[in-house]
Formats: sequence, structure tokens, C-alpha cells
Amino acid sequence: MQYHKNITLKDGRTCILRNGTAEDGQALLDIFNLTHAQSDYLLSYPEESTHTAQQEADYLKQKTESADEIEILAELEGKVIGTAGINCVGRKEKTRHRADFGISVDKAYWGLGVGRALTEACIECAGNAGYVQLELEAVAENKNALALYRSVGFREYGRNPKGFRSRISGWQELVLMRLELE
Repeated sequence: MQYHKNITLKDGRTCILRNGTAEDGQALLDIFNLTHAQSDYLLSYPEESTHTAQQEADYLKQKTESADEIEILAELEGKVIGTAGINCVGRKEKTRHRADFGISVDKAYWGLGVGRALTEACIECAGNAGYVQLELEAVAENKNALALYRSVGFREYGRNPKGFRSRISGWQELVLMRLELE
């Protein structure tokens, strides 16, 4: 899936949102490791990733060629500062209407509108791909993320009180959210 859009950040700088390509393998690996070290709200710790830059390049190539999945990079002044994507929940008839959404942004760029722009881009791509429902899980303590998701239309449909087991804070409750795209 292809995507390209220029956005203006809250500080006036222009940020490029675009689908990642095979040439971005190292940049994707770098931003993954950085953001997963900066926040205890993401799925894993950086050292748990066993991917190489080449594997990330292959992943991005696959997403670029996909008709219904994408990985979008936020690029500012030639540097990748965030990423977000949608993945099909399942290819079976009963689940292929659902997509899963994930996002991470370098902490140095929080509060500039990068997260909102990436979220809105993924919602647009999910709709264009024909999904009926976009889903996510967010740590309940992550109030800023939850506020963003609610502001673009996601609604809570459940909670998992022991969704994550953090090295830092112990059990983290996950808020299950969904957005109807029809």
C-alpha cells in the first residue's frame, strides 16, 4: 500500500508521512529500538527484537506491495521520528474485515501532532483498504494516547487487567478499543 502526505507540525516544520520502503530497513530498526526504550507502554523491550535491518527492509517491501496493510513513517528533516501501521487481523472470512493498528513516536517529538497525523493516516488507509473495523490496545496509564484515540473516534470495548507485565511497574491494564470505519 502506498501513502504520501506532507503535514505541518505544531512548531511550523514540515513532516513527511510516507509508506516505508525496503531502503528504510535500518531507519525502521533504529526508530523501533529507540521508541521501545523510551516508553514502557509499547509491546516489547528493544532487546527482545531479533530483527535485522534486512528483515525490516523485507517487511517494509511486503507492506508496500500489500493491498491492505501498510507501515507509515514520519520523516522530519531526513530523520524517521515515528512509525505507525495497520495489519489484517486475519485472512479468514470471519475476521478479514478487521485491522490492527500500532504506533510509536520518538519522545523528543511528542506534542507536535506527529501521533495524531500518523493515526489519521492509518485510519484513512484502513478505510481505503476496505476494512470495517480498526482495533488497538493501549496501556490504561497512557492517558495522552487514550485521549488521542478517543478524539478520532475510537471507543473502548473492554479491558484486560493483566495485559502487559512491565519490568518497571508490574501489571499494566490494557484498554481494548475499536473504530468503526463504515
